[in-house]
Formats: sequence, C-alpha cells, structure tokens
Amino acid sequence: MTFTETCNKLFDDCVAAYHVTDDIDAPVANPYSAGSPEHTLWEKNLIDARQWHMEDIIRDPAIDPVAALELKRRIDRSNQERTDMVEEIDELFRRKYAGVAVLPDATINTETPAWAIDRLSILALKIYHMAAEVARTDASAEHIARCRGKLDILMQQREDLSGAIDTLLDDIAAGRKYMKVYKQMKMYNDADTNPVLYGAK
Repeated sequence: MTFTETCNKLFDDCVAAYHVTDDIDAPVANPYSAGSPEHTLWEKNLIDARQWHMEDIIRDPAIDPVAALELKRRIDRSNQERTDMVEEIDELFRRKYAGVAVLPDATINTETPAWAIDRLSILALKIYHMAAEVARTDASAEHIARCRGKLDILMQQREDLSGAIDTLLDDIAAGRKYMKVYKQMKMYNDADTNPVLYGAK
C-alpha cells in the first residue's frame, strides 16, 4: 500500500467516524497509538471535519449574532491548530529524510508534503459530502446529475494528487527534491504583530 493509499483510507475512516454523531463537540476516538504518524494524520483530518461543519453552521442566515461571533473565534482557533498540525507533519518528514544525500541538481517543490496532504484531507471531506448529495432522495434529478459530475472530478483530483504526493516523497527519498519547513507566521493571531491587538494594550 502506498503512503497516500494509507492516508486516503485513514481520512475516509475518520470522516465516517465523525459522522456517526455529526456533532462538532462530540468526542471521536483515535484508533492509532499516540505519537505515531497515523495518530497525527487522524487528528489533522478530525480538525478538518469539525471545521467543515463549523463553516456550515456559521452560514445559517438565522444564526444568533453573538453565537456567530463565538463560532468565528472558534474557527480562527481551529485554523491555527490546523496550521500547527501541518507543520508538525512536515517536521516528521524532515526528520525522516534528514540523512538523504541531496543531489547537486535537486530542486525544491512548490509546496511541502504536509500541505499537499492537507489538501488530500480536505478532498476526503468533499468526496463524502458530494456523495451524500448524490444519494439524496429529496433533490431534483438535475441537482443529483450535477453533483455526480462533481464527484467524478473530485475522485480524479484525489487520484492525481495522491500520485503527485507519492512521486514527491519518492523524489525526496532519492535526493532529487529537497524540502524546507517554513512556519506560516500568521500575523493576525499574534498579539505582537496584529496592530488591532497590540494597539489595544
């Protein structure tokens, strides 16, 4: 099984586990050992699943404005957790390939492995929810046909992205590519770099 085959199965399992309750506050057991890469990938996808549904909830036109503000703050925290976890996954790759002899003509990729895996995690959610739209019995035939076409594209995207990630990892392992871990350095969450926050002190 390739690395991305493992990821895709794990992400699909996590998405299904979340939807047992479909509740952003419900606990979801992680079946993998703490400290393992699989445990981290599961937690990453679980963050994505919860945030997906928070984004749905906040778009409710009848939502209470105070509740919406609280939820927006929660989404902001979730985004920071997601970024931190992506960087954690990249650190795992950096340590794994630290001993690789980089070839003289090696190049850097446009994105790190973990940010590509982040997109793979989101794709698992898109596929799950688009498949749910295709399975609806209360929607028009036109809606279902449109969603079936979109689902086909999403499945092709996952196949293409999976192949690209596996190729990237092979290239890093062989020294044909090298990676760096750049911290996102988000400024709006930092009380020292967001002028609205440090101006309020």
